[in-house]
Amino acid sequence: MAALAVGLSACGSEEETATAATSEPPATTASSETSAAEPSEPSTPAGDIGPAKATAPGTELEVGETATVPFEYTSDKTGTIAITVTAIEQGQESGLAEFGERAKGLVPYFIKYKIENVGGTDLSYANLDLRAVTADGRSTGVVIAGDVPGKCESETADKDFTTAGATFETCNLQASRAGVEVTGAEFDEGDEYSDNPVVWTK
Repeated sequence: MAALAVGLSACGSEEETATAATSEPPATTASSETSAAEPSEPSTPAGDIGPAKATAPGTELEVGETATVPFEYTSDKTGTIAITVTAIEQGQESGLAEFGERAKGLVPYFIKYKIENVGGTDLSYANLDLRAVTADGRSTGVVIAGDVPGKCESETADKDFTTAGATFETCNLQASRAGVEVTGAEFDEGDEYSDNPVVWTK
């Protein structure tokens, strides 16, 4: 069962939310194995590719291009991932009928992307949400969470997402009010990217 929640955020108003069901993430028992660094490589934390190889904050990419960024999932799971946005698709307003009255007047968008474990650290069961942005680089002002079966279903990494080269694909459901077009998606996690995100545009 997926958690369904819709919220509308706007200045001077309270955010509204509705929840249909909740789910518990799977228990994590996987552990990572540490490999010895090659003699020619400087000593760095596991999974750290260094700032020179990471995609710079504020980088603008097109759909289909890849960003390599540091990633933290819980306090004891950190590493480096590569994110490739493969599609930003607009859905039909009727596709949100399952979300109830609060979703009326909202247009769904499906942000689809692939995530690769670059650093080879234990990132089992990790998940990552990319946020929709409009042509002026702003948020849509809508908060929505859940799945649209057959169109956009959120996935998390499995227990084997612990080695370099491991990948999984997922989709993040976003929405906007009618007349507000989503033109991109952004990664804004971590101190370096929170104010200066990496942005993909379609």
